[in-house]
Amino acid sequence: MSTSIGATAIDFDTVYDRTASESSKWHTYPPDVLPMYVADMDFRSPEPVIRALRERVEHGFFGYGKEQPEFFEVVTARLAKRYGWIVEPEAIVVLPGVITSFNLAVKAFTKPGDGVLVHVPGYGPIRNCPEKHGAERREAVLVQGADGRYEVDWDSFERAIDKKTKVFLLCNPHNPIGRVFSRDELARMAEICVRRDVLIVSDEIHCDLVYDGHPHTPIATLSPDVEARTITLMAPSKTFNLPGLKCSIAIIPNKELREQFVAARSELVRAVNILGYTASLAAYRDGDEWLEALIPYLRANRDYLVEYVGDRLPGVSCYPAEGTYLAWLDCRALSLPGAGVVDTLVTKAKATLRPDAGFEPGGGPAKFFLEHAKVGLSSGPNFGTGGSGFVRLNFACPRPMLEEGLARMQGAIASL
Repeated sequence: MSTSIGATAIDFDTVYDRTASESSKWHTYPPDVLPMYVADMDFRSPEPVIRALRERVEHGFFGYGKEQPEFFEVVTARLAKRYGWIVEPEAIVVLPGVITSFNLAVKAFTKPGDGVLVHVPGYGPIRNCPEKHGAERREAVLVQGADGRYEVDWDSFERAIDKKTKVFLLCNPHNPIGRVFSRDELARMAEICVRRDVLIVSDEIHCDLVYDGHPHTPIATLSPDVEARTITLMAPSKTFNLPGLKCSIAIIPNKELREQFVAARSELVRAVNILGYTASLAAYRDGDEWLEALIPYLRANRDYLVEYVGDRLPGVSCYPAEGTYLAWLDCRALSLPGAGVVDTLVTKAKATLRPDAGFEPGGGPAKFFLEHAKVGLSSGPNFGTGGSGFVRLNFACPRPMLEEGLARMQGAIASL
């Protein structure tokens, strides 16, 4: 099922063998396991990006780099076009990655013992970030409705903020639950943060990957007051499948915040890979035709997955992702060996579990599908409170690969 834009057909159906490369996705598990866990698409990056990298390599010189004005012009024009957000070029800070950037922000704007607010369940590196810098994690719970859609628990959000809470790490579109927070939801979060004097650090790395009826709103665009206390993090890595090239941007219109942020980065996080910079510029400048073809393909994959889960995976449910290419599968109704004691075991073992522990105690669905379906999925406990009994599945892959993974999971459930 290739998709076309104008006269150009873009093929997303071809399955490429990535095992000959150094791909961590395809070398984490044995060869008979189909990896559908990490947020790494199994599509070739846009041709303009490949062409730009080829030309840059042919140049033959790979010395120290310096960002050129075109990069900032392209980024600011893109923000204006997509969101009506007018920022000056000097507001853009180029960095090696979004994970680097939110860790840098917590380092810059907290001191040991301060609080950092996060949503749970939530992306592991965000959830685990505060403790790495001597801060304390404050958890605001996202609650699941009867239809499977998650909402913000506003009482939990308010209670999680105290006088020591200095930073809110927002993830929107949200990983792993796939929510694209509405303008009203963002406005309420922002109002609370402004009123309680909390800095907003917003990871918006999936901002380009949203589906019909769920437009992305950068939280900083809500008002000048919100913009003045927000650091927005974006990157072309998820949109154009460039995560290994390590290039991202922080958008910080507030000069004082920006200077403090830049001062904290030190020599350790100063340089951006020269090829990452080349690829990012090409992607933002010339990649939108590819992106316009990608979105309907991802949406069709999402719809196929949700229908398949509902019809053929008894004991599993999935609310359609509003953004990202990640499905959050609720497997709590599966009758898995040891499943009834999972939550108790997680509570007892919490103090000894590694932050990146792959499977929940007692087994859990990720271990079950790995062993019985040969499908590698992200385990729910990696995403913290509320993750037990869930798995995350990456559906950014050729349809034949998605069909194969779901068929394997169906066979495993049938064997119970």
